[in-house]
Amino acid sequence: MPEPAPLATAPDPSAIARRIDRPLVLVGLMGAGKSTVGRRLAATLGYGFVDADEAIEQAAQISVSEIFETYGEAYFRSGERRVIARLIDEAGAGPGTVIATGGGAFVDPATRALILERAIAIWLDGDLDTLVQRVSRRATRPLLSQGDPREVLARLKAEREPAYAQAPIRIPSQPGPHQRMVAAILRELEAWR
Repeated sequence: MPEPAPLATAPDPSAIARRIDRPLVLVGLMGAGKSTVGRRLAATLGYGFVDADEAIEQAAQISVSEIFETYGEAYFRSGERRVIARLIDEAGAGPGTVIATGGGAFVDPATRALILERAIAIWLDGDLDTLVQRVSRRATRPLLSQGDPREVLARLKAEREPAYAQAPIRIPSQPGPHQRMVAAILRELEAWR
């Protein structure tokens, strides 16, 4: 009878946290789990966590949906870029930070260049069925008000994947415990550079 395969050892989060010298920025489509996984990843590493959309709403004193409706997407993306730059600057001045971005942030060339230069981008790559299931839980997604959510997400996925693919780390986002995705991110960070 063959010997059972040895169990893979889990990466040591504290060793990874000490080695990483820049913020971790989660990118990907809405519903990929950036905020939920980001909070768990930050807690595991002993880092701070910031949701960029929440920071934008706090700075603007109105919701992301209201910004889109009142001022349009181009205006929102400009403000989003400034907020993400500020969050990365603040993260560089203190302990480690995990930043969850909105789904379109990394698609903007200037925002993407900023993140790639000054942070570690981690793409949470969700399959369409999982994304549709997750976004159906919240009615606050401005881009989904433009038609059937499955069709909108399929179009956004096709349009945005070339940008997301520039992230140095890609993690499949699948149904199941978010801690499994955190473990996958830790393994990739352990191997990073």
